[in-house]
Amino acid sequence: MAITESNKLPRILVAGCGKLGGAIATLLTDRAEVFGLRRNPAEVPSGIRPLKADLTRPEQVTRVLPEDLDVVIYCLTPASYDEQGYRNAYVTGLQNLLDALQDQPLKRLIFISSTSVYAQNDDSWVDEHSPAEPARFSGQTIVTGERTALGSGFPATVVRFSGIYGPSRQRFLEEVIAGGMDPASPAPFSNRIHEVDAAAAIAHLTHQSLAGEPVEDCYVASDCEPVRLDEVVAWVRQQVPCAPPTENARKGGRAGSKRCSNQRLLESGFRFRYPDFRVGYREMIAISSTP
Repeated sequence: MAITESNKLPRILVAGCGKLGGAIATLLTDRAEVFGLRRNPAEVPSGIRPLKADLTRPEQVTRVLPEDLDVVIYCLTPASYDEQGYRNAYVTGLQNLLDALQDQPLKRLIFISSTSVYAQNDDSWVDEHSPAEPARFSGQTIVTGERTALGSGFPATVVRFSGIYGPSRQRFLEEVIAGGMDPASPAPFSNRIHEVDAAAAIAHLTHQSLAGEPVEDCYVASDCEPVRLDEVVAWVRQQVPCAPPTENARKGGRAGSKRCSNQRLLESGFRFRYPDFRVGYREMIAISSTP
């Protein structure tokens, strides 16, 4: 019996199928045929069709790109953290992929961005309407990538993530426990999202796109409680034995001081499993303390 158009599985490409991209792709496999593109396809999670290509090499992208894609999720991180590395990841690679997609009938292009595009440093709230005028080359390059995605001719959505943490991203927690954090009080506001919620938010928006439901062109993806960095550090010290601050302990954050509003994401129907840092870090501490 022939498969009709109506019961074909949607086809989704995750370009940049690394830590976050792999988690997103895995969530989507139950309802879609998912392709994961990266330079080392052996590291693509099982259940996802691996594609080998370097997005800075347009001939490689053209050679492996599947046809009839419904959604493309662009989820790259820089191979090097200099200007060229950022441009390759957020601009050159994206443009090469868009050129290869040409006239494919995408329902949605989702571009993974960062709240580092906001330069606000006055404790103010930022949302999707706030000016994105970063002072650093990294944020400026990401903004260029956002504009490239939104100007691609495809229905496009930019998702700006705050700091992602979780079981596979424990650097901050380990730093506090080792005495490597000693922020002044009051410290700048910090914003974060658990890696489980980060992947789930993209899956949520993808499913809405495939269902033909309205999807905005930009979302801030951060948990429900911006909090000053010294408060987070103090809370962690109350939960688990920590070394005294070292002489070279870090005094502050690296991302200004702003409070990220997730109201638009909540209004889309998304619900957080880890709505604040206490829920997320408490679970991580409990797991690490289990014999």
